[in-house]
Amino acid sequence: MAQNILGVVGWSGSGKTTLLEFLVKELCTLGHSVNVVKHSHHDIIIEPPQKDSARFRTAGAAEVLLVSPYRYVMTRELRGESEPALMDILPRLSASDLIFVEGYKWETIPKIEVYRPALGKPAIFPDDPHIVAVASDVAAPENLRPGLAWLDLNKTTDVLKWILAELHEKNFSTSLK
Repeated sequence: MAQNILGVVGWSGSGKTTLLEFLVKELCTLGHSVNVVKHSHHDIIIEPPQKDSARFRTAGAAEVLLVSPYRYVMTRELRGESEPALMDILPRLSASDLIFVEGYKWETIPKIEVYRPALGKPAIFPDDPHIVAVASDVAAPENLRPGLAWLDLNKTTDVLKWILAELHEKNFSTSLK
């Protein structure tokens, strides 16, 4: 099965979440279905420790499915197992027009980098051939590799238009297991 997948990478504080929030809202307003995978290096707390689902996890349950009339969430305790690979967890998502993946810099998926030189961190795009676009608050460098789109981070509607055009061309299509 193929899915449209676009990674969003950049250093902490670059504006990845702000850009993604805008893009998800606009794409959904236009009638597109969007899923998001967010990678975190931190522990994930779904409910406070005293709540039932947390108590079940602590008691030893491998998975807990918490369901309400508003949403549901599945937690899976790894208990020493390796973190699952992105391509192993993506098939768990419902079908959608686009899956945004925030983080996972190392994955070989099409990615857009959110790059702000003022953060004092190096750009990722020169060393990652899977970065297909850069959204930045500075002008493109003269030695930009051919085919790499350079987008104005301050004009988020231009970033949205670029994504819509790439979706139309099926440039984010990735095979899943």
